[in-house]
Amino acid sequence: MRLGVLDIGSNTVHLLLVDAHPGARPVPFASHKRPLQLVAHLDDSGAITAEGQRLLVEFVEEAREFAERHRAQDLLAFCTSAIREAVNGPSVLDHVELQTGVALRELSGRQEASMTYLAARRWYGWGAGTLLDLDIGGGSFEMAQGEDELPDVAVSVPLGAGRLTRDWLDGDPPAPESIDALRAYIRNTVHDAALEFLPYGTPNLATGTSKTFRSLARLTGAAPSSAGPYTRRKLRRKDLTRLALRLSTMSVTERSSLDGVSALRAPQLLAGALVAEAAMEAFDLKSLQICPWALREGLILQRLDTLRFDTPGPLPAGPEPYLPDSAGTLVLAAAGEPSGSATP
Repeated sequence: MRLGVLDIGSNTVHLLLVDAHPGARPVPFASHKRPLQLVAHLDDSGAITAEGQRLLVEFVEEAREFAERHRAQDLLAFCTSAIREAVNGPSVLDHVELQTGVALRELSGRQEASMTYLAARRWYGWGAGTLLDLDIGGGSFEMAQGEDELPDVAVSVPLGAGRLTRDWLDGDPPAPESIDALRAYIRNTVHDAALEFLPYGTPNLATGTSKTFRSLARLTGAAPSSAGPYTRRKLRRKDLTRLALRLSTMSVTERSSLDGVSALRAPQLLAGALVAEAAMEAFDLKSLQICPWALREGLILQRLDTLRFDTPGPLPAGPEPYLPDSAGTLVLAAAGEPSGSATP
């Protein structure tokens, strides 16, 4: 079957379509995305503006049409910190559903961490042993560790690269004092979060997911994306420390000229590097593997598990951090048939 996952993030809004069946790996079929940057559409009170809502509705409608045109049978639609933390987040979700018929499921930070961990676990398998996964988004930073399909501990902190850039870094290139203040804030926040992981021991494998980690690895010598997802990529802390120092002296234009760095990601790359460096220090990691799967793949895999067993699946539909599988799912009709808009 063809499944779609619609991800409303802080930096981009992204629809990914995959072909898969229960028990199989999801194979990417097509994608449709836009650099919406919802965090740039917040007013002084922290509410998403009317213009931001208009752009969001416009993209969700595009995504629904794209999914239907490509015969998607199921669509998982979710949003993360950009809407979760907006003052008017609930009303924005109601407005989007009213205008488009698509019900966006709001994921908590712990749910984000858990689903991303699930994707990394499936990618590396049981042979990886105890797994630690780190994921830097635009609005938040997720950490999760465990021995099984679900993490034993999952934590989210407001250290997204976009958020930190907007709130802390002044100047282009940033003023040294603003970088020093941000580095201290990140280290303190990550240190406190890492304390929650102490009872669970040292991981056998540490992974980094998200575009930020992939970009940092690329800039420190890892293979480009054109080498494919099965090429092993690693990020070393000593290389990252040198890179962070280099980025701190570069303008946004100069960062945009680096290999694998887009104009959208360039402004927040330094903040992302500082978060990654602080996390590797806090967890005493000399290096970590770059995992090509992340949150979207985790949600798709969880949905496939539900279909496979015709039950709530391996994730209990209970309290956090687990994600009830059916919530936020929009069933689409096949091409040529009337489209449905009911959500289970």
